[in-house]
Amino acid sequence: MSARVIANGILRAVAVIFSVFLLGYFLYEIRSVLAYIAIAAVVSLIGRPIVLFLRRKLKFRNTLAVIVTMTLLFGILSGLILMFIPLVVEQGRNLSLLNIDELKGNIEDLYREVTDYFAISSIDIERSIEESNILSKLDFSAIPDFLNTVGSTLGSFTIGLFSVLFISFFFLKDSKLFEQGIMVFVPDNKESRLQKSFNTIKDLLSRYFIGLVFQILILFVIYTITLLIFRIENAVVIAFLCALLNLIPYIGPLVGGFLMLILSMTSNLGEDFSSVILPTTIYVMIGFIIGQLIDNFFSQPFIFSNSVRSHPLEIFLVIIIGGLLFGVIGMIVAVPAYTAIKVILKEFLADNKIVKSLTKDL
Repeated sequence: MSARVIANGILRAVAVIFSVFLLGYFLYEIRSVLAYIAIAAVVSLIGRPIVLFLRRKLKFRNTLAVIVTMTLLFGILSGLILMFIPLVVEQGRNLSLLNIDELKGNIEDLYREVTDYFAISSIDIERSIEESNILSKLDFSAIPDFLNTVGSTLGSFTIGLFSVLFISFFFLKDSKLFEQGIMVFVPDNKESRLQKSFNTIKDLLSRYFIGLVFQILILFVIYTITLLIFRIENAVVIAFLCALLNLIPYIGPLVGGFLMLILSMTSNLGEDFSSVILPTTIYVMIGFIIGQLIDNFFSQPFIFSNSVRSHPLEIFLVIIIGGLLFGVIGMIVAVPAYTAIKVILKEFLADNKIVKSLTKDL
């Protein structure tokens, strides 16, 4: 092997590494745009059945069907915002005007009531806490600062919302736009098979994301009814947040349960612990558990079996692996990504024994 060949090989390797680095840097810089595109893709998948219904059943033109669908989705989103923003703003105003010393005193009172009720003061935990001065070290003033930061991001949210809606419109209107861009890099003899894969993926993921919407809605209704029965303040906001957290597999319900527990207890600060706070919190958590049981034994099996057509054990392993590799984001996108990979493998490697086993229900 001559020196020129070796030198050319080294130069090509350096060029490839530099190109990969440059591509990675470029993707990192436009990560917000990529996020908009990903969210718009999900929105378009949710809206796709509506567009097909309007076109096939009501004989709407494609553009009109897309406009009606986007108007409907935007109306639902606007309704949610109009319903939740005033409640969040009210809470923010209350917290910004909050007497920090009074808040600390209320938490200390709640702690004393808990220790007295469970008769654990003999362990002298209270004295240890006082000696450590831990409550005085908590920066309660960070709460209003955090809310101010949230308020300052509303401008960016508005830009992002407009971008997502704009991209979603064209994803729905020109549904083959993305596919045609990929087809440029695909050999002619593979185009029909890849097109078939795209259609199958869109059908499966549309059903999956619509199923997730109904899953959140069911939990939201159960949580809202439970919190309203026991007169928890801002019941709608709490129920929506806990239902939304359920989108994060396994971890989300735990965080949602902890959030509901804390907010249920703190909403009755100043009341007697044994006769008001503890019973109310227990009943609220029973309602939360009932919601989780319905979700685990009805909603989730229905969604997975009728949308992505994968065994629950498959889904469990895929979510765990996605979480280990990419964290929370990996857990959220694991099922859609796995479904897309299965469809493509079935189309191009249908004779493989492992692929046959994994895709027998597709």
